[in-house]
Amino acid sequence: MAEEKIKNKEKKLEEKQEIETEQPKQEEKVEKEDKKISEKKEKIIVEREYVVPLRREWLKVPKYRRATKAIKALKEFMARHMKVYDKDLSKIRIDVLLNNEIRFMGMKKPLHKIKVKAIKYDNGLVDVKLVQIPKHIEFKMALEARREAERLTKKTGKDIVPEKQDKTQEDKDKEQDIKEKEKSSAENEMKQEKEKAKLEKHTSSIEKKVPMHRKVMKK
Repeated sequence: MAEEKIKNKEKKLEEKQEIETEQPKQEEKVEKEDKKISEKKEKIIVEREYVVPLRREWLKVPKYRRATKAIKALKEFMARHMKVYDKDLSKIRIDVLLNNEIRFMGMKKPLHKIKVKAIKYDNGLVDVKLVQIPKHIEFKMALEARREAERLTKKTGKDIVPEKQDKTQEDKDKEQDIKEKEKSSAENEMKQEKEKAKLEKHTSSIEKKVPMHRKVMKK
């Protein structure tokens, strides 16, 4: 009986060792697969921006089907302009935010037109995204990031700062305009101060000297 127990323990230890050696191998396989997928996605052929008209297409359809027709029209537009083989609409992937933005006012009132960024990859797939994320969506995303950070801080006990989103080109342009205005205003103030100092010096030098007999008469 004692020998059987010892053998069972040895078997269990061997199984645990095999599992421990297999786990890192599986993790390495998964990492390699993820890398391959990312490499495929990173090979961008074309990247363009379009303003897609939608009204002409969804007016051909009853009101309760307008939003679905608008999305289909967007896919057809992208298949035509991005030169998708056989105009296969399944190769065009629309972002969730874009879909929600088109359906924001409901099925009966989709957007008339929308500005879009299209990216075509080497495998023939096309990703379609919004050029600029609306402010109300940015606000919601920031709230969600803060809540996740608060939950993680409660679990871990460490202060976690939510990641800031990349600034759009319009925001960067606005910041540059504000900086330029501040610089110009500071330069104008410096010029005005210099002119005032010059005038004060000039007036002080021009002032006529009061003769001595008049000073005596005032006393």
